[in-house]
Amino acid sequence: MKDLTQCVVTPDVNVDGFEALGVATHRASTIVFKSAEAYATRGQRGHDGYTYGLYGTPTTRTLEAKLTALEQGVRTFLVPSGQAANAIAALPFLKIGDKILIADTAYPPMRDFANQDLARFGVEVAYYDPVSIEDLTAKIDDRTKLVWCESPGSTTMEIQDLPAIADVAHRYGALVGCDNTWATPLNYKPLAFGADIVTEALTKYVSGHSDLLMGSITVRSEDLITPIRATLGRFGIGVSPDDASLVLRGMETLGVRLKHAADGALRLIDWIGRHPLVERVLFPALPGTQGHEIWKRDFLGTSGVFSVVLTSDAVPHAAAALDVLKTIAIGASWGGTRSLIAPMPVRQNRTATEWKQDDLVLRISVGLEDPTDLQADIEAFFAEILRRTSQAKLVRAS
Repeated sequence: MKDLTQCVVTPDVNVDGFEALGVATHRASTIVFKSAEAYATRGQRGHDGYTYGLYGTPTTRTLEAKLTALEQGVRTFLVPSGQAANAIAALPFLKIGDKILIADTAYPPMRDFANQDLARFGVEVAYYDPVSIEDLTAKIDDRTKLVWCESPGSTTMEIQDLPAIADVAHRYGALVGCDNTWATPLNYKPLAFGADIVTEALTKYVSGHSDLLMGSITVRSEDLITPIRATLGRFGIGVSPDDASLVLRGMETLGVRLKHAADGALRLIDWIGRHPLVERVLFPALPGTQGHEIWKRDFLGTSGVFSVVLTSDAVPHAAAALDVLKTIAIGASWGGTRSLIAPMPVRQNRTATEWKQDDLVLRISVGLEDPTDLQADIEAFFAEILRRTSQAKLVRAS
């Protein structure tokens, strides 16, 4: 074998006895075959076979297997983001003339995808009150092919009664999909409560370090595998094995990170909820909040993401007051090591329900910092609001 050939032909290396704890990163677009017959019959390898890098490598399959076990499903697919997971979860099962019912509190990009793209494809898009089985029952019909859930709801944290929703949907032959990013599969298992499809934004808690984008789709039954797999192939959608290896690494600490974040959130909420600038805290683990009893019944724990509704006097000054924060970063997303805060509008993303309070909600994601430092930051934030409120009153008085 000549030198140039030696440079490109990989030698076989004995790996017997090499048992590493970390998952190897397998990078490949082309998969080679031992014979012409193996190549000719590659389509017979089934869902677990390797045919081309787009359809998976041992690295991505390892992450898929971990997620499938945690979600209690039969198969998981990886896609480039959480929103990609939501979109691909819907596309294979809808055609012109069909109808999708979406929880009114769903992730805004999912609404945008439905309103702009599904509607353009001839799918009727409708929204239902996420906490009203009566509203869902009134709006569902034989054309409904997918009922979309997100529990708790984006920003405003409504908890849905998934078993009851699934019962209604399945009577009409509709599938049930659920975005489970807030809880992660450690704290909630939608497939066990009647959902057919569950999506996760692995970008957030599962990867846990705010340095990559990825999403997952897990299905409960075998007959949902081929439609999703074929759609991913036609759209040419795959993920990087390098990113998958980072998710696998972050996943190993998911349990301890999630517990630290949840404990920190509960500690902050106890103090924030008593502050005079706060109207209420939106957090399903908090007794007395909407859906708390369902949360206790169905969920195994909580995450560190909650929302704060400020008093009407405080709202006009909240955005500017965020500039005093030193530990908490201002930014979208959640689930990383760093705590985040973001002012979120609500009314523009509601059509089946009405948000009657001020149209600004502060969403807070507690990270891995010491809660004492986070409380000091929030104290400074509230003090700045009070300073600006007093200043505004003086200006009006003059």
